Amino acid sequence: MTILRSLIALIILAISSSSAMAADRPNVILIMADDMGFSDIGCYGGEISTPNLDQLASNGLRYTHFYNGARCCPTRAALLTGLYAHQAGMGGMEPDHGIPGYRGNINRQCVTIAEALRRGGYGTYMSGKWHLTNKRTAKTPEDRDNWPNQRGFDQFYGTIAGAGSFFLPATLTRDNEDAFAEAQDDPNYYYTDAISENASKYIKGHTTNSAEEPFFLYVAYTAPHWPMHAPEHIVQKYLGKYRGGWDELRKNRWSRIAELGFPVDSWKLTERTPFIPAWNDLAADGIPKELAQVPGIDSPDKVREVMDRRMAIYAAMVEQMDTGIGRIVNTLKETGQFENTLVLFLADNGGCAEYGICGFTHGEEKALEFQGTAKSFVSYGAGWANASNTPFRFFKHDTYEGGISTPLIAHWPAGINAKEEFRHQTAHIIDVMPTVLDVAKVDYPVEFDGNEITPLEGISLTGTFTDKPLSRDEPLFWEHHGNRAVRDGKWKAVANGEFRDWELYDISKDRSETQNLAEEFPAIVKKMDKQWWAWAKRANVLPMNPGRKNLAEIKKTAKPMGEIKFITLADGQKAPKSGNGAASQIVVENKLKIAVRLWWVNLAGEPVAYGEIAPGESRSQGTYHNHTWLITDTKDKPIGYFVTDSVPRFVRLKPEKEAKK
Repeated sequence: MTILRSLIALIILAISSSSAMAADRPNVILIMADDMGFSDIGCYGGEISTPNLDQLASNGLRYTHFYNGARCCPTRAALLTGLYAHQAGMGGMEPDHGIPGYRGNINRQCVTIAEALRRGGYGTYMSGKWHLTNKRTAKTPEDRDNWPNQRGFDQFYGTIAGAGSFFLPATLTRDNEDAFAEAQDDPNYYYTDAISENASKYIKGHTTNSAEEPFFLYVAYTAPHWPMHAPEHIVQKYLGKYRGGWDELRKNRWSRIAELGFPVDSWKLTERTPFIPAWNDLAADGIPKELAQVPGIDSPDKVREVMDRRMAIYAAMVEQMDTGIGRIVNTLKETGQFENTLVLFLADNGGCAEYGICGFTHGEEKALEFQGTAKSFVSYGAGWANASNTPFRFFKHDTYEGGISTPLIAHWPAGINAKEEFRHQTAHIIDVMPTVLDVAKVDYPVEFDGNEITPLEGISLTGTFTDKPLSRDEPLFWEHHGNRAVRDGKWKAVANGEFRDWELYDISKDRSETQNLAEEFPAIVKKMDKQWWAWAKRANVLPMNPGRKNLAEIKKTAKPMGEIKFITLADGQKAPKSGNGAASQIVVENKLKIAVRLWWVNLAGEPVAYGEIAPGESRSQGTYHNHTWLITDTKDKPIGYFVTDSVPRFVRLKPEKEAKK
């Protein structure tokens, strides 16, 4: 009898210890928005209705200096691995350039959060956008090697590709099987709602079947990424609210940011991006060519009506995402999981300026009344993206603050006692995985499935939950398509383009990057340049921007021939009708004694002819934001190149002898 009592006591102790461990380790829900600006949601200054995110913020933490990876694929790779994107093989986008940092697939020298947590006893689930492989469809089992189920997730519902219709999403998948019919057979299907619904189902299923284990849920919305699609009844709520334009919207958001208590003493509302016209001047020189395909747009007022609707669609997409987040939170409460669940919310990059001031217009139906419906395919353009990123500069893809700053909300009733507080520590997307492993009490592996794993780059943010300072061994770094940055304490160096010089900003006094101090502190610039190149060498960043290998070869062999001058048109000056919008308008003046050709080099590194320029002739041309142009003689012998952004910069090619030095 004594032996039986002892055995029962041991069993009870084991059960209670197991339950205590499970209770001690929180569930984790990681929620990501797609192409959403810093100030779009209410608790970060936005006018869009986001009551559920606002409630999480009011009962948790808001971070003011949290950074993403500037673009979809790099951010997602860093988020799920705790490494810089190049170390995981996703330094660019999906194309495989055949070198370690740019394979278009996350590699096997990294381990995902899901893989690590599943080995640590967590149930792992994902609902939403994957975008971490160039195998978007599978003809063989090997093609699924980097799909969610093969990278640690027990269950998956979502899209493998980076973008698509919200009513009939391409590459829609459930686990490893095509799920397109689920959308096709449902007349009320809307992808944002489906992501939320499946996330809620995963929580319920886990609670029913594996209540003794904690779970990890990754919810990756595609809202508000283009194509902009939203339920019409929600769009109607916002129609007319944006007729005041992007200038008024930026000022209103800036006022709310200050009212909410953000540290605006060290921030500043930046000037409107130079190539974007004032709202009241929109279409003053004619209908923007991005809207030329929209029937019935024959006046500036009609142009503003289209743009009001586009921002209304965008706002509706964000609101519906917030509604879905509320559904997930309610499911946590219904299943008794709310108190011990860490919820993290962030975005993958800043507002998206693709393509043009007014965005693009595609789809089966281009008329105003169809925009936002399943028959349309539109974006909201650089004008509204500038407002989405209030108060910062530039956009998705860039390494200025507007491209890499994201909201971060942290909510965990059982683990974060602070309510409605800000955290100003500088943090990065690489810090998410170590934070999750820290709260989950799961070790980061040295080896996984027979592969040696690259050591973590990020650090845990759990100390910031009680407002402790962060200590790093190295600065933070960025690179994407030649756009570079370093953040070291109060200093940030940024070079927005492969051939641009470093700019230097004191972020402690100038978060909005309005005062370039590079000439005043050359020693600091030199130090940070050295730090960046050392990091680039060890983190698989080099050769940088491999899609432009042809330019690298040109740079090695070409010789200078004279000089070409590039000038940005002054603000308010008439832009040429040939300009395509989302870019600096430039005047090209040929100072040579020979005729030259101006070529555009696309992201694939392929030159596209633009035309010849005779000696002494000037040409006006709009250039897509942050792309490269190449100048040759009429026999196509390279002379020089420049990268366009708000200040186009010409770079002459060095003579062969000088280059060898």
